[in-house]
Amino acid sequence: MSYTPIDWKSSVEKECKRRNYSERTSETYIYCISRFLNFSRKPLDKISKKDVRIFLENLSKKERAGSTMNVYHMAIRFLFQEVLDKRIWIDIKYSKVSEKIPIVLTKDEIKKLANSIENQKHKLMIELLYSSGLRVSELVNLTVKDLDIENSYGWVRRGKGNKDRLFIIAESLKPKIIRLISEKNLSPENCFFSNNKKEKYTTRTIQQILKKSSRKSKIGKNVNPHALRHSFATHLIENGYSVSEVQGLLGHKSPETTLIYLHTAAPTLIKVKSPLDELYQDQNIEPRSKAL
Repeated sequence: MSYTPIDWKSSVEKECKRRNYSERTSETYIYCISRFLNFSRKPLDKISKKDVRIFLENLSKKERAGSTMNVYHMAIRFLFQEVLDKRIWIDIKYSKVSEKIPIVLTKDEIKKLANSIENQKHKLMIELLYSSGLRVSELVNLTVKDLDIENSYGWVRRGKGNKDRLFIIAESLKPKIIRLISEKNLSPENCFFSNNKKEKYTTRTIQQILKKSSRKSKIGKNVNPHALRHSFATHLIENGYSVSEVQGLLGHKSPETTLIYLHTAAPTLIKVKSPLDELYQDQNIEPRSKAL
């Protein structure tokens, strides 16, 4: 039986917390639902499926990306299906999301990017992002106790999907990590990366560091934190690691998600020879060139 809460925002927050959703997910859902309710201008108990369709169609007319449409849809569906217990919403079709090849930097571009950063702590943040495949939200939430420097790995605690996972620490970064801990006199409970006010960095700050360094290095690409994660995965594939190995380090649920990095890896990875080449090799015949 459905009901209408007095404070829907509080109800959404509580339900998200009960399901161990991240604070960011909760805030996103509330933002999307607020926009929908402001658009419909109806009380919760008077809203119909038609109102939802009209709202989503309006977003579509504004050329919103399919992924954005789906976020709005999921937020509205969460409110009505999980909070209000109205089951009529599950048959609304999702918008199609076009598949795009992610932005990937070459190994040389990674070097140029890192070398353009003068602040050594900022440089270490970018190097750790790339070398571990961490999400930017995972990087800013790292604590000293999450790092097992001696054994060259660390732990993401309560990452995406509320799961813990292991990540690798590059041997070349271990001296820098140890030095930062020593210079800042960090305790195990301290956030590993913090500003001068001893507050953890925001994801926005990391984005600005990358934006500035990508411009300074003149690599000609719009670099964001996730591009470093894409580059990490692609370079592992290029170095001969399997999709399943990369999948585990990225924390992907299914190998299909990781398979995209086969498309971004260098063409030299393609070991299959054309049957035409084999045909001419066996017959010791060279094709005659003709004008096309």
